[in-house]
Amino acid sequence: MLATFKSYLDSIKARDPAPRSRWEILLYPGVLAVGMHRVAHWLFEADLFFLARFVNHTARVLTAIDIHPGAKIGRNLFIDHGFTVIGETAEIGDNVTIYQCVTLGGTNPANGIAGKRHPTLEDGVILGSGAQILGPITVGKRARVGANAVVTRDVPEGAVMVGIPAKPTLVDATEYQKGFVPYGTPCSDVFDPATQKLEIMKCEIETMQKRIAELMAERDSARADGKQRDRA
Repeated sequence: MLATFKSYLDSIKARDPAPRSRWEILLYPGVLAVGMHRVAHWLFEADLFFLARFVNHTARVLTAIDIHPGAKIGRNLFIDHGFTVIGETAEIGDNVTIYQCVTLGGTNPANGIAGKRHPTLEDGVILGSGAQILGPITVGKRARVGANAVVTRDVPEGAVMVGIPAKPTLVDATEYQKGFVPYGTPCSDVFDPATQKLEIMKCEIETMQKRIAELMAERDSARADGKQRDRA
């Protein structure tokens, strides 16, 4: 168990350059919140709902992180800074990273799977600051959600989602192959959807200009040939 706990702390250190030692990580509100959630979830599974809620509320007071006792959380969850809300039927895989002010929110169960109101995050997902993941949707493995994005539909594996509502954006292969990208997306205008649309339009215009130039050249050549035949 001690080795597992050390591995958990090391996984956080690998994703956060700030701590100088494991002792610093022990002071992180996300570590305390996840630890207390393990206790609350055990009580919840034992149908000790009041005690589970009591542990949950205590954790929220101490950490400003609200994780419902019914939420299922895998290994090595890193909640950076806090102010995060995770709903009752949320499911989180292994090695997931959640930055501050993120919500895994629910919707009317009549609109989704019966009894399932909150998202499922698969292994390796990264959620940027202020991201809102709403409803019984699935965020695929290694997917990244940018800051303040609002996601209401399933996210494919490895996708990068930005905007309101969130839409997939292209990412250079060298960026995608990185093991971990802080805050979920590269900090570059190149990956902004609006910039991408402008680049696509620019390429289309350049292609049209080349084609028009070719047609004009063909027309001028045909006219020149016609004049030569007339003179002959």
